[in-house]
Amino acid sequence: MLLYIKNGYVIDPGTGIEGNYNILIRDNLVQKIVDHSGADIENIMADKVIDASGMLVMPGLIDLHVHLREPGYEHKETILTGSMAAAAGGFTTICAMPNTRPALDRPETIKFVLKQAEKAPVNIHPIAAITFEQEGNELTDIPALINAGAIGLSEDGKTVIDTSLYAKAMKEAAKLDTIVFAHCEDKALAGNGVINAGQKAKELGLAGISNAVEDIIVARDIILAKDTGARLHLCHCSTKGSTKILKIAKGEELRVTGETCPHYFTLSDQDILGDDSNYKMNPPLRSPSDVEAIIDALKNDVLDVISTDHAPHSEEEKKKSMAEAPFGIVGLETAFSITYSELVRTGILTYRQMVEKMSLNPANILGIDRGCIGEGKVADIVIIDPDEEYIIDKSKFYSKASNTPFHGRRVYGRVKYTIVSGEIKYEFGG
Repeated sequence: MLLYIKNGYVIDPGTGIEGNYNILIRDNLVQKIVDHSGADIENIMADKVIDASGMLVMPGLIDLHVHLREPGYEHKETILTGSMAAAAGGFTTICAMPNTRPALDRPETIKFVLKQAEKAPVNIHPIAAITFEQEGNELTDIPALINAGAIGLSEDGKTVIDTSLYAKAMKEAAKLDTIVFAHCEDKALAGNGVINAGQKAKELGLAGISNAVEDIIVARDIILAKDTGARLHLCHCSTKGSTKILKIAKGEELRVTGETCPHYFTLSDQDILGDDSNYKMNPPLRSPSDVEAIIDALKNDVLDVISTDHAPHSEEEKKKSMAEAPFGIVGLETAFSITYSELVRTGILTYRQMVEKMSLNPANILGIDRGCIGEGKVADIVIIDPDEEYIIDKSKFYSKASNTPFHGRRVYGRVKYTIVSGEIKYEFGG
């Protein structure tokens, strides 16, 4: 297969390339990159030619935080439908969180996900549970899980509250040099909270979740990472406090990174107008001042990654009241357009920073040879029309689920092609 992408504006922080280039892909690798004056590959008889005039050509997006729900919750999402949603959103690699049923707590469940992933249009890396059934009582066989193909460890959806047990897990992770993905929530302190603690919670008569619920565990986990030498990645940061603590940890050159999600730099609790569970996620939408802090942390590279925390649920589940509905929203098919529209077009992030946070940095955290369009590299590429304006329509999602607060939102940045290992896996309108 010979694929030729011409006239695109290439943005690749991994090689330092930014400008107008043509790219030749042979089989699964980038064979050659030349600027637009490079007539030496202009006349090659390619199997497929993509004219990317006026478009952005970037390394495929990488999502560190996706809930694919399979096994056990296939009514919400499957590995296939979730990966199709990923491809439609420009993602070429995603990480599957372990809160399935059964949890990804044994080698056979890790191998099951990897087997199912063979049918998927994108690369999928499972993340293993830290404790059996994520009950927080007994550590899984961490070396066996990593050996089976897990790319990291997490208790996402929950937090390992037993500090001693968690420290043992971190020591194991440090020995294996594998990453720990931390869901930071003091569940006892959160209680039966539904949305951010504040005036909006009072107005709606709902129990609130304070910033301390997140900040306390962020601080604890960083201290444990320092003590054990483990690599720690903070999932879905939402508070001003978490960004301050992360900044301190980076100042001490600890092996700690952090992510946030589009809803945390776009929406606040003030956007919740009523009892609509499409605005219910964990952690919750925070105050406007927290939103400002998250944006500032992205701008100043305190937060390294933008992930989705794609959390699909059935329509029936999300029709329930906020007090009863499950936490979570989908995000794979909206993350790029929201990020581009809210942060890049407004001048908050540069193109380079956006690609770093959505591709290069995630690849480096995982330790995979992705996130870069260099000659000889695997051809995982996304092509986007930055000027195409459209309205997000949840009825057109590839995901099984449509629980999003962004339905009807006007955005820019349409994913036109998603290329995985040199093959076109998604083409808009194709």
